[in-house]
Amino acid sequence: MRAVRLHRYHQDPSIDEIPEPQITSPLDVVVKIGGAGVCRTDLHIVEGQWEAAQNPRLPYVLGHENAGWVHAVGEGVTNVSVGDTVILHPQPSCGLCLACRAGDDMRCTNAFFPGLSDDDGGMAEYLRTSARACVKLDPGTDPADVAALADAGITAYHAVRKALPLLHPGTTAVVQGAGGLGHIGIQCLRALTGARIVVVDRNPDALRLAEQIGADETVLADGNQVQSVSGLTGGTGAHVVFDYVAEHGAEMDAWHMTAPGGSYFVIGYGGELRIPTLDIISTERNIVGNIVGTYTDLAELMVLAQAGTVTLHTQKYPLDKAVDALHDLDAGKVRGRAILVP
Repeated sequence: MRAVRLHRYHQDPSIDEIPEPQITSPLDVVVKIGGAGVCRTDLHIVEGQWEAAQNPRLPYVLGHENAGWVHAVGEGVTNVSVGDTVILHPQPSCGLCLACRAGDDMRCTNAFFPGLSDDDGGMAEYLRTSARACVKLDPGTDPADVAALADAGITAYHAVRKALPLLHPGTTAVVQGAGGLGHIGIQCLRALTGARIVVVDRNPDALRLAEQIGADETVLADGNQVQSVSGLTGGTGAHVVFDYVAEHGAEMDAWHMTAPGGSYFVIGYGGELRIPTLDIISTERNIVGNIVGTYTDLAELMVLAQAGTVTLHTQKYPLDKAVDALHDLDAGKVRGRAILVP
């Protein structure tokens, strides 16, 4: 099968011919990929940001946002059958450890993460995962239309869901970055809260999309974005800031946009937050980390998606154009999410 494999950090991946994955355990599921999302984390991997952790070992197949059709199942699989349309939670879990028993499967002690761990990802024609990762979809769903909800979607949703007790009507939420994750976060905020939504982005096209999908106010990141948000919030800042960028200085902007007693939710990564500890305690601002989400988060998000409440805006590329998709994402040319279609 064809697959997008990274052989060396700081170099583009290549399209290789490799063997198809096989069933090796009773709960294995092999999925024929119908859509694989292109994530900024894929760029970070190529750039070597994960090299120090020696994870993943090279060469390996990129891709952790995947949806498609069940191609083969292990003898113990009962929740899906060959031919079912599925979206895949990016981190298959064991179901037996204490974290899984508590419903916090993102902290499963026996999990693996295709496309990030040593297990090959889904930028390929087929992917091996597990039964516990599969969320069955309506048969009429095009996997390419929803694939990126498997990571970008639940990451955005997970952060919003955690913040719901803080966002009663009359509060203000700032979304920094209206790209692949941010445009989903905006829709989740609109669907689940009564907060006023202010969106900050450096790209006018992204801000126009934000207006169409639920933003109450938009702010161009032109160097004066912190002051603009201050003006929109009566000089106090936002009750909650969702930072889907968190690099190139955006992380400090987000902190300064957060009101005293407010919460800064960090979702993007790559930057470095430098804050005097006195500033944290004297203003009682909270810093909240967020990574992906649980199986339940994905199942809930798919209810919103299949009802049309949350829509993934995509640009589709054939699998052979994977490098073009990565370059377009890096250059800020992708509105919404880039999807590879084998």
